Amino acid sequence: MAVTPPICDFGWKAPGFTLPATDGVHYSLDDIRGPNGTLIMFICNHCPYVQAILDRIVRDAAQLQEAGIGVAAISANDVADYPEDSFENMGKIAKDHGFSFPYLYDESQEVAKAFGAVCTPDFFGFDARDGLQYRGRLDASMRQAGPSDAKRELYEAMIGVARTGAGPREQIASMGCSIKWKSA
Repeated sequence: MAVTPPICDFGWKAPGFTLPATDGVHYSLDDIRGPNGTLIMFICNHCPYVQAILDRIVRDAAQLQEAGIGVAAISANDVADYPEDSFENMGKIAKDHGFSFPYLYDESQEVAKAFGAVCTPDFFGFDARDGLQYRGRLDASMRQAGPSDAKRELYEAMIGVARTGAGPREQIASMGCSIKWKSA
């Protein structure tokens, strides 16, 4: 079932965290933060919405890092019910797709809850002072990749944040699979 997150709550502060990554290192928000902003992406391995745009995510993340924006992806899905999202499989995805950013595992799901993440993909674009400036979609892609010339909404928004400190006032929410929460 497709889920849509709420639109940007401008200025909302990024919560701190420290999580293990597929490269064997633990990363905190301080480690990821870039001088011109930070992008935190909630993704997972099995979601068709993520699979459809994964190459675009990798492309845009690398270019945003070149612009001084720190980038990380977090998977928070319940791996007991979704074993394809396991930490081991996360490492394979990161390696196979050449992630230039850390792919973090939120086993407790506390970080996803602190962010208010609801789906994969769910993008959180922060300014240099950790204020939320973008909570929109990557581009017009859905369960299938959109046209190759689709407007790069996330990339353009974050370049604007890097230059001006402000995100676009008009944003279209991302859409994806719901985060697979653990049973109580």
